[in-house]
Amino acid sequence: MSKIIELKKVNKWFDKFQVLKDIDLEVNQQEKIVICGPSGSGKSTLIRCINRLEEHQEGNIIVDGNELSENTKNIEKIRAEVGMVFQQFNLFPHLSILDNCTLAPIWVKKLPKKEAEKIAMENLERVQIADQARKFPGQLSGGQQQRSAIARALCMTPKIMLFDEPTSALDPEMIKEVLDVMVDLAKGGMTMIVVTHEMGFAKEVADNMIFMDEGRIVEKARTKDFFDNPKSDRTKLFLSQIL
Repeated sequence: MSKIIELKKVNKWFDKFQVLKDIDLEVNQQEKIVICGPSGSGKSTLIRCINRLEEHQEGNIIVDGNELSENTKNIEKIRAEVGMVFQQFNLFPHLSILDNCTLAPIWVKKLPKKEAEKIAMENLERVQIADQARKFPGQLSGGQQQRSAIARALCMTPKIMLFDEPTSALDPEMIKEVLDVMVDLAKGGMTMIVVTHEMGFAKEVADNMIFMDEGRIVEKARTKDFFDNPKSDRTKLFLSQIL
């Protein structure tokens, strides 16, 4: 497997507060990584740096051979290949679900409207809400909105999907429908980095687990080893609290 994401000694500050400390990480094509850790440990910032939603101040981030730098061409290239799903859906409320899904393919990839709509409907079918395509986000449940957001990301045919706590804003009964879609994506071979507290999902899908605390990667291990035999005391404490 060739590596598709590489972070070398990545550091980031918000003013004087250092939120990422010497992050080293390699992700192979089709690898699924779940990142867990307490609030404020830098998990979301880390994945937001991978598509330049946050800017890192030191170190190197290379995505599919392109280095993230000030070069806006590189940033655009990377964003076209990296799909992102947020905690709060981030759908445009004034656009139908279908229009939310076709916006980037039409504007960024310059696809004809008909082709963009065909791709959008295929992806809405894939997340099992094709029947909601003409509705507006406010007319859907939280679970349906999040599945729409996943479909929207897939419409750019990304090589990598980043998920930032995709179920934390959902009611418990809607969590499963979103996780099921993510499990299907994982089985289809998508490269995925997921920040989540859903450990059942992690055990089912992740190849590797990462535990972060205070801006550092404290532990990275194969999923089975991570749960059965965590090395760091900090990881053991965290797992004892959430499992």
